[in-house]
Amino acid sequence: MLRRFNPDGVAPPLSNYSHAVVVPGGMKQLHVSGQIGIMPDGTIPEDVGEQARWCFANVLAILRAEGMAADNLVSLTTYVVGEDNLAAVRQARQQALGEAAPASTLVFVTALATPVLKVEVQAVAASVV
Repeated sequence: MLRRFNPDGVAPPLSNYSHAVVVPGGMKQLHVSGQIGIMPDGTIPEDVGEQARWCFANVLAILRAEGMAADNLVSLTTYVVGEDNLAAVRQARQQALGEAAPASTLVFVTALATPVLKVEVQAVAASVV
């Protein structure tokens, strides 16, 4: 199984994530492309919180397609346009992931692929083969 840890000598995480995750040999890895806040019908909501909810929903749908869940997440990289959108993204992440604490990076960017996009989430997951 995955081993998540926060080593001595490093300040505790600022929110629900792990400083490091060990993936033992022989596990199946899944690398998920950056998921945008797009609904199954192709609609992109204007609201950043709704976009974030769909980003995480899309990541979880891809994990489920491989028999995985949020607990299988090794790492997440989240890209957010504008610092003022952080609270909505954090709330969506908490609702989607619950207690899952993957290694995580959050980056503020000036823009994503198109102007309407405000959030993108890339993921790596692993499970027993």
